[in-house]
Amino acid sequence: MRIGIIGSGNIGATTARLFAEAGHEVTIANSRGPESLAELVGDLGPNARAGTVDDAARASDVVLIAIPLRAYPNLPAEAFAGKIVVDANNYYPQRDGRIAELDSEETTSTELLARHLTGARVVKSFNTMNFRPLGSEGRPDAPRAERLAIYLAGDDDRAKEIVAGLIDEVGFAPVDTGSLHEGGARQQPGSPIYNNPMPAEEAEAAVTSRR
Repeated sequence: MRIGIIGSGNIGATTARLFAEAGHEVTIANSRGPESLAELVGDLGPNARAGTVDDAARASDVVLIAIPLRAYPNLPAEAFAGKIVVDANNYYPQRDGRIAELDSEETTSTELLARHLTGARVVKSFNTMNFRPLGSEGRPDAPRAERLAIYLAGDDDRAKEIVAGLIDEVGFAPVDTGSLHEGGARQQPGSPIYNNPMPAEEAEAAVTSRR
């Protein structure tokens, strides 16, 4: 599969490595341009290359976005049309500034992104786990019960199936938290499952108890 990664920070670089090691064609991009990614791409190996944000979106089947939330309006929306977009962003007011719609819980950060990326098939995932366990705790050969959970939420069932498959491939257990609105809210900073790694069955029980 062709996977784009927008953002080269901790989550972007970690997911790029996981997907490249799983055999996918990865294009990674950031706001500073491809030349700033030469060292990272060299470390990621032959399945990775650097590109512009536009390149990474247009050339890929699935695009993971891991950037500061405040930067989402700068994304070229037309480049993401028809793509499965994995939103790994989180809202941190101290970094992103106050956003009234989020503070009032009228909407979620992923719904803001989906509103901007008209035509994209948005799934919330890869946002609740710190990059260290994300990079080291995947167990592709282990049964589901022995894997840590990675959550996903969305309104497009087929898009969620594809993202769940990627989660499984890199050694974690996909756990569905629900719709983009309600499920996305369950994954936000401050929720019981945020930055709280759990085995699959425990994670499923935690999500079910919150519904």
